[in-house]
Amino acid sequence: MPPRGGERDRDRQPGRKRPGQAGPIRRKSCFFCKDKVDEIDYKNVNQLRRYISERGKIRSRRITGACRRHQRQVAVAVKRAREMALLPYVSEGR
Repeated sequence: MPPRGGERDRDRQPGRKRPGQAGPIRRKSCFFCKDKVDEIDYKNVNQLRRYISERGKIRSRRITGACRRHQRQVAVAVKRAREMALLPYVSEGR
């Protein structure tokens, strides 16, 4: 079975994943690990707002750079803050 992608694969240079990408990929380090935070407080709304999109969705680890443990704690804290009406479930309408 031939590989999918067709002509796009032929246009690519060998050894490069994306055009325009240069240099080594630098991973984002976890903000909470740097500050040695054990528990994320759901009452600290200003800190949690960094992990929520404009639409009100929880941002992924890939975007935020948080480690697995702290991303899970962020998700739980955001859900608790929403339940206590400290954060909105969704943003305002159009």
